[in-house]
Amino acid sequence: MAEIKSIAVIGGGQMGSGIAQLAAVYGIDVWLHDTDADALTRATESISNSIQRFVSKGHLSQEEGTNAIRRLRCTSNLEDLHSADVIIEAIVESEEVKKLLFCELDRIAKVSAILASNTSSISITRIASATSRPHQVIGMHFMNPPPIMKLVEIVRGADTSDDTFNSIKALAERFGKTVVCSQDYSGFIVNRILMPMINEAFCALYTGVATKEDIDTGMKLGTNHPMGPLQLADFIGLDVCLSIMKVLHAGLGDDKYAPCPLLVQYVDAGRLGKKRGIGVYNYLKVPEQNKPSSRL
Repeated sequence: MAEIKSIAVIGGGQMGSGIAQLAAVYGIDVWLHDTDADALTRATESISNSIQRFVSKGHLSQEEGTNAIRRLRCTSNLEDLHSADVIIEAIVESEEVKKLLFCELDRIAKVSAILASNTSSISITRIASATSRPHQVIGMHFMNPPPIMKLVEIVRGADTSDDTFNSIKALAERFGKTVVCSQDYSGFIVNRILMPMINEAFCALYTGVATKEDIDTGMKLGTNHPMGPLQLADFIGLDVCLSIMKVLHAGLGDDKYAPCPLLVQYVDAGRLGKKRGIGVYNYLKVPEQNKPSSRL
């Protein structure tokens, strides 16, 4: 098992920037790629601010924080990733888009490179089929936000080799994470259980079982969850939740995974959650009378 010295992360959003931050803090040189230069600027600022918060809380020394930031490089050119030992994809949750990317990465990456996907629900076997190296393709699903959450869910495709699995497991543990392993079934472990719960919370809101506040309070205080399912959906992104529910419904063929009409309606309306300032809850500072009701 070769030592991993350099990593590339594709996707400058919250997940990608968080993964890049982890790698840099734990002593690995990192390329962060995004086609949007503004996204890279925002990601760099976010990573720098996050590292400084860790320094201010005493979790990192100032020297460690400075060195971590120095290990990070940004690019909009995929060709710059050719020397990375591991490339981790953290882009939109679309099988078609991911397969196109992995086909391109297969051409660019060095022969020994491992190609990992941060997908939260899509088949690793199908993603790997877009490459000539399916034995070096694996799922490495970080929880959000990656620098804080302790779990990494590893998913082996049909052809993922033992060497690839062992390398990625060791990498996750190097990041201080606890590893769980899932078979390559739609939704894996976490989202196979979590997303139907979120979807059912939307159904409860849709059918008038209770207000959004009471649904969330009931689950927080009644089941000891740190946040309610509707608030969590806003944090994840309602579009991401809907995409995962569609994958579960198509992949498992059971109507119990059909997305709630209210979830679909919110996404159609652009109410995607906290990242847009409005989802189930309103995060914009507007007068109370102008806030939307819990249903459209």
